[in-house]
Amino acid sequence: MRGLVTILLFFTSLVAAAQTAEDKLATTIKEFHQALVKKNTVSINQQTDKAMSYGHSNGWVETKAEMIRNLETGYLSYRSFKEDSLQVTINGNVAHARFIADIEVTLNQKDGQYHLKVLEVWVKKGNRWLLFARQAVKG
Repeated sequence: MRGLVTILLFFTSLVAAAQTAEDKLATTIKEFHQALVKKNTVSINQQTDKAMSYGHSNGWVETKAEMIRNLETGYLSYRSFKEDSLQVTINGNVAHARFIADIEVTLNQKDGQYHLKVLEVWVKKGNRWLLFARQAVKG
């Protein structure tokens, strides 16, 4: 019986190790979007590059500092963020992610729902991926 358990644990660890770099980054991306919903500015600060540019579908662009401030003050509040058709491509220490997003937000006390096509650019620094740029267009 111990032998069977050992074999099962071995194969389970192989399957977990088989997760691709793209899969791991996709998980990071989804965690970042949920940090926006949860207003987890500590996580957002850790997951974004200091030179980040966050472009919205209406042409508004936020810096990292502006994004964090807008979340903290409630000027911008993400109520939900859902990704569909997430595709991640990695080239060295740069990656891009494309996906369809359905986002519910409150901006300056006005509720909105958006169906967007999104491009995010991520850079790897050390062993961490950081969001460098994001742009959305109405889908």
